[in-house]
Amino acid sequence: MTQHYRFHPSPLPREAEDLRPQVRAFLRRELSNHPRTLAAKSWMGYDPDFTRKLAAQGWIGMTWPKQYGGGERSSFARYVLVEELLAAGAPVLAHWIADRQSGPLLLRYGTEEQRQFFLPAICRGEMYFCIGMSEPDSGSDLASIRTRARRTDKGWLINGSKIWTSNAHRCHFMITLVRTADSDEKHQGLSQFLIDLKSPGLTIRPIRDLTGDTSFNQVFFEDVFVPDDRLVGKEGNGWSQVVAELALERSGPERFLSCMALLTELIDCLGKRPDRHGATAIGAITAKLAVYRQMSISLAAQLNRGENPATEAAYVKDLGVTLEQDLPEIAHALIECAPLLEGNDYEQLLAYLTQFAPSFSLRGGTREILRGMIARGLGVR
Repeated sequence: MTQHYRFHPSPLPREAEDLRPQVRAFLRRELSNHPRTLAAKSWMGYDPDFTRKLAAQGWIGMTWPKQYGGGERSSFARYVLVEELLAAGAPVLAHWIADRQSGPLLLRYGTEEQRQFFLPAICRGEMYFCIGMSEPDSGSDLASIRTRARRTDKGWLINGSKIWTSNAHRCHFMITLVRTADSDEKHQGLSQFLIDLKSPGLTIRPIRDLTGDTSFNQVFFEDVFVPDDRLVGKEGNGWSQVVAELALERSGPERFLSCMALLTELIDCLGKRPDRHGATAIGAITAKLAVYRQMSISLAAQLNRGENPATEAAYVKDLGVTLEQDLPEIAHALIECAPLLEGNDYEQLLAYLTQFAPSFSLRGGTREILRGMIARGLGVR
């Protein structure tokens, strides 16, 4: 059945826009000494001190109920905050996953005990989460995972491995998807667990990327014990929970603003009177960004209404990542200089993102998977 995708115009309300100058003033103060070259890391930049300062403003878990430490603000207010953080290249990785998806997942599916224990600590900027989904040899087929949880008298024993786990080496907990029962239908028999990353039998090994960073990791589980009260939602309901979680991961402006530091530096280098090629390229990029922003704000409106725009989020993620991965090539073609790790700001930004941008189409679901989702929604697959 063909799906009608919902991207209705949704202007940001005044209460959300009123937050913008406050965030900008905060960022000017706190990032006054933040090197421009580090801004290229965008939401992959790690700084616990900055996270704690952001938490002190009430800007982590800001849409969550006050009883859990949240601010009960709208999804639009959070959208404005995220836009400003990304535009400034703020180092927000420490709390990013917990704020964006782990907390909302627990609000929707977690027990009251789980909410009371985890959510206030996240809001204080004291507890970090990572995501355990992808596995070696599973490719892009998430439902083919083989990490298993076997029931014991007091909980579960988990064996297997997860890969491409961002920031696992610095996090406190992982929400991971594992197989708890065999089924002829591979999307059945899956469950999610909260795993303490200091658990006996758990090993985290860094994966060094082209830039030399080790933000990605492989995590190994050898009879890792997880108590019953760390099951998230219902046993066997893991797939539907993950689908809802991925809509949160794919819908935000981080899916098209990860290269903003390079774009702004490129515009500065081209100057106020760029030649025809420069003006045309910047105009095309700006037009795409304006469209993707409106699509993303539309998703924020749907999330604000409690909806689950999973397939629409796939659109935004696929389009945004394509632009982000094209940007280093466009920049290199417009300004004839080599990307250099020890060059000027522009050369360093270009070097970093030339190497790191290929990973953008891995995180949050590969391009092939996203386009398969879109094709099914259009009724052509």
